[in-house]
Parts: sequence; C-alpha cells; structure tokens
Amino acid sequence: MWMTIAAASTFALVALLGVALTAITLPGLWLPIVGAILWEISFPDTFSWWTIGACALLCLAGEAVEFFGAAHGAAKSGGGRPAAWGATIGSIIGAILGSIVLPIIGTIIGAVGGAAIGALSAERGIADKGWKQSLASASGAAKGRALALIVKSAIAGAVGVAILIDAVI
Repeated sequence: MWMTIAAASTFALVALLGVALTAITLPGLWLPIVGAILWEISFPDTFSWWTIGACALLCLAGEAVEFFGAAHGAAKSGGGRPAAWGATIGSIIGAILGSIVLPIIGTIIGAVGGAAIGALSAERGIADKGWKQSLASASGAAKGRALALIVKSAIAGAVGVAILIDAVI
C-alpha cells in the first residue's frame, strides 16, 4: 500500500514537471518514462512494461510532431523544401539563442520566431521567391511550430497521466 502511495505521489510530481519542461521546449517529455523505468528496476511490479512501452511510442510521436511541425506549417503555406528545412533549422537555432537571451519564455519565442526567420530566409535566399510568398511561408512555419509545441505538451500530459494511473492500478 505504501509503495502505491509513494509511486503515485512521485509520479504526479514527475508528470507535472515533465509537462512544464516540455512546454518550454526542454526534454521533459521523457522524464516520466525514465522515472518509471528507474522505479520499476528498483521496485519491480509497480508499473507495466507494456504501459512504459506504449508511453515511449507516444513520446516518439511527440518528438516527430515537434521536429516536423514548423516544416509542415511552412509547406502548408506554400513554401517549398528550402522553407521546410529553413523552418526546422531556424526553430532549433532560435530555441537555443532564445534560451540564452531570456530563459524559459525566450526559448518558446526563439523556437517560433526562429522557424519563421528560417523559412523566410530560405524562401528569399535559396528559392528566390517574392516577399509575399516568403512571408506566407514564414507565418505558416511559426504557426506550425507553435501548434507542435502545444501538441507535444498535451502528449507529455497524457504520458504523465498514463504512468500515474499505472502506478495506482
């Protein structure tokens, strides 16, 4: 009984921390998975390996959504392959630079803004498209990156809840 209470309490906090870290574009998505694996190794039969595996697959899906979100947004707004690559690379660089300038909020702004700047730069510089088309691709990249962040945070919440429920049941 005490093990169930300890696991549930621990993983409620781990799940909240995972969602918070994911929301600021840090690798919090995997926190409940790593925690559950370490807990299961230390205290066998607390979690189901099937639940851990299913949650790991959800985490992989969340990573894919984040990685391709800006590229998809740029492409959906009429951008070509250069815009998609520019959005992806810009998003990564923007998140890193944003973290340096203004931790937490800067990371989010940097990722979204970096996706837009990357798509715009690639459309103008590589694809040689006009400003109107380039700005449309940039807007799509920013929207795609922002939506990807929301979806990945929701997946982090679902993973945390699934791990928490598995600890209790």
